[in-house]
Amino acid sequence: MAKDTYQSLQAQIRKLQEKAETVRQKQRQPVIASILRSMQEFSITLDELKAAQAKGAAPRKRVAGSTPRTSAAKPAKQVAPKYRHPETGETWTGRGKPPRWLVAAEAGGATRDQFLIAQ
Repeated sequence: MAKDTYQSLQAQIRKLQEKAETVRQKQRQPVIASILRSMQEFSITLDELKAAQAKGAAPRKRVAGSTPRTSAAKPAKQVAPKYRHPETGETWTGRGKPPRWLVAAEAGGATRDQFLIAQ
């Protein structure tokens, strides 16, 4: 493969995409059959499915290149700092990975309790 050309790579990509689409179509058939069985079992009509999709009840497939909806995301909560470096004033909430200044201080023999902010 050391002498692959752009054209040969594009041809390989096309072949793989065709093969992937064939496999995808084969995998879809049992899913469609299962959906139809469930629709019959619960007497669900196509109109009901369309109405549910319009209301947003069914998750929608994200289109490549689109941005996800941000309106549904919860805003990040502000967390008060729990630890403070006495010399630099740097703070840490106690969540996530400890900051370098705290790791270095602990390596030097200090304890986290020494950096607690009085509340």
